[in-house]
Amino acid sequence: MSAAPDKWRPSLGLVIFAVLTTVAVLPLVGLFFFRLYDNQLIRQTQAELIAQSRVLATVYAQEVEARLGSGLTLGPEVPPNVLPDPGDQFTPIRPALDLTANDLLRRRPDAQAAAQPAQPAYVEIGAKLTPIIRETQKVTLAGFRILDPQGVVIAGRQEVGQSLAHIEEVADALRGQYRATLRNRVPDKPPPPIYSFSRGLGVHVFSAMPVIVNNHVAGVIYTTRTPSNIFDHLYQERAKFVLAGLAVILGTIAIGLVFSRTITLPMRELIERAARIGRGDREAFQPLRHYGTREFAQLSHSFLGMAEQLARRSDYIATFSAHLTHELKSPLTSIKGAAELLQDSFQGKPEGLTPAEQRTFIANILSDTQRLEAMAQRLRELARAEGLPQNERTELAPVIADLRSRFPASSIEASGSLERAIGMSGEKALIVLSHLADNATRHKARSIRMEAVDERTTLRLTVSNDGEPISAPNRDRIFDAFFTTRRDQGGTGMGLAIARAVMASHGGSIRLKPSEAGVAFELQFPAA
Repeated sequence: MSAAPDKWRPSLGLVIFAVLTTVAVLPLVGLFFFRLYDNQLIRQTQAELIAQSRVLATVYAQEVEARLGSGLTLGPEVPPNVLPDPGDQFTPIRPALDLTANDLLRRRPDAQAAAQPAQPAYVEIGAKLTPIIRETQKVTLAGFRILDPQGVVIAGRQEVGQSLAHIEEVADALRGQYRATLRNRVPDKPPPPIYSFSRGLGVHVFSAMPVIVNNHVAGVIYTTRTPSNIFDHLYQERAKFVLAGLAVILGTIAIGLVFSRTITLPMRELIERAARIGRGDREAFQPLRHYGTREFAQLSHSFLGMAEQLARRSDYIATFSAHLTHELKSPLTSIKGAAELLQDSFQGKPEGLTPAEQRTFIANILSDTQRLEAMAQRLRELARAEGLPQNERTELAPVIADLRSRFPASSIEASGSLERAIGMSGEKALIVLSHLADNATRHKARSIRMEAVDERTTLRLTVSNDGEPISAPNRDRIFDAFFTTRRDQGGTGMGLAIARAVMASHGGSIRLKPSEAGVAFELQFPAA
């Protein structure tokens, strides 16, 4: 396996720090995008002007209606498509100015001389409304102009008697259509440099509200005001912004602690465990102190489980190799010695073997060869037994039928849940039971009894026989590879080791049960 390319990679801590820094800085970066905030303040200003103009328009309309009998002349009739639907109880005018859409016009044109003066009745109405708009202006800081149906100013601090009919928004209002605009303005004094981030300081909001009486234009309420400045607004709300900043900082710290607790610390500990395992430290297989998240706990369990299994496998291979070397050494030494003696005898040396001795040595060679063949066969079975299962399943009933045909001299009885499917192939289940039956017959057992019990996730099979019991010193060693009490009879000591390997590779188990007479094994097969 090729190693990963040696190049710079950010650490997990650096990535988390970058993410947290970005999260913390985002609100501050947002302060430089003032257009959205400017737009909100402009629409807020327009909404206030709409409300104030609507009130004044209502008062103006009442004054006009009271003077209609005295020959007061109204303006042009409002087109039907401009009038609100009579069936609508509410007809709100929603703020729609948009600084980001470049709805900004040049400075408002100056007033012009009126083509003809306003009618005395309108001048009287303007004089009556002047105290109202002055008191309103003290609070709202808005500029007010009240116009007659011809666009002549009849009330306001300035431009009284002059015409504003040539201004775009006023012209629309004189035709019965509400109109609002944004126009450039020149501040009274240069703003601080930081104010250049905001466009709201250099604009005026103009609102032209038509006054409708009997479906005719009776005048216009023309208002103007500078939107609130962003920095003034931020200063006024500074306590809230400080709290918001603290909340962002505390939130960022909390997120960092959560990341550290749930990801960084467990990952560092797992890396340290991996290094210790690589150095052969068996204490590193202990569970981590903190897992953080469910997924990391699963990863840690899987990794430590795999590492522990590999360590056990390594120990098993080392022990198995030592046992195998020991078991092969004896027959190979015997075969080599016998072959050398036979060779000396065939070369006619004086100390040559007699024919009877030659036959004995040849018989020993054949016997040792058969033992090696049996051992090789058992090793092949062990290798197959330790292979991973591939969606295997079978039932015990046909396996026990094959077992009876393989051991016809033994009485094999079976009962219980034999039709329950287990997660193992019939061939491997037969290997396990065959080794148990072979051990039983070699230890003088006449009958073998099997009882299967369904335990939902497993099938428990008890296999007992009436053969020679296992001595207490040997009970803990019977599953060790190459351990046998019948070596002189050709025993390899691999049968029970193979049975245990088959069960373990399929997620099952086998153990020796306490028994007063004979021998009993308990097998736990995984249910299919």
